[in-house]
Amino acid sequence: MTTSDWILDLALILVVLRQMRWGRIDLVFVAVPIGIVSFVAYKYLNPIPTGGNDMLLIAVFAAIGTILGITGGLATHVRVEEAHTFVRAGFTAASLWILGMGARLAFAVWTAHSGGPTIARFSAQHHITSAQAWVSAMILMVLCEVGTRIATILIRVAVARSKTSATGLSVAAVNAGH
Repeated sequence: MTTSDWILDLALILVVLRQMRWGRIDLVFVAVPIGIVSFVAYKYLNPIPTGGNDMLLIAVFAAIGTILGITGGLATHVRVEEAHTFVRAGFTAASLWILGMGARLAFAVWTAHSGGPTIARFSAQHHITSAQAWVSAMILMVLCEVGTRIATILIRVAVARSKTSATGLSVAAVNAGH
């Protein structure tokens, strides 16, 4: 892994750690994580392999990212005050985010060092045609996690705002797990 790979992975982990305190939903909330994963996708998703079971591998990792993203979005606290909406990643949301990003980072480090031969054997046994299939799977996992987490939170924000405007209350809270 290059220095820029480490920086990008750690930046994605820091994004959610920063959200462990109440923060306003704004353009930065959406743009920073989307910008980071868009850059990573541009850098690494070329080409997406389709031979053997490559697409199955990619689909499984994308599904894992989607599940982590939706669950993390549902576990994020949403609060509406006046005309402003605030979110806070609770312990569960932050843990899921760190689990997804950390597991991807650990996998990349492992494969670059001692895990390469194991991945090569697994790939041969399961008809995965190239290392690029693994790269694509990991990148699409991150894209799906980030995209679905943000989408889930934005949907929850819209619901909280509509409840606030429908009831005429000045404060509405929609907290996960409460």
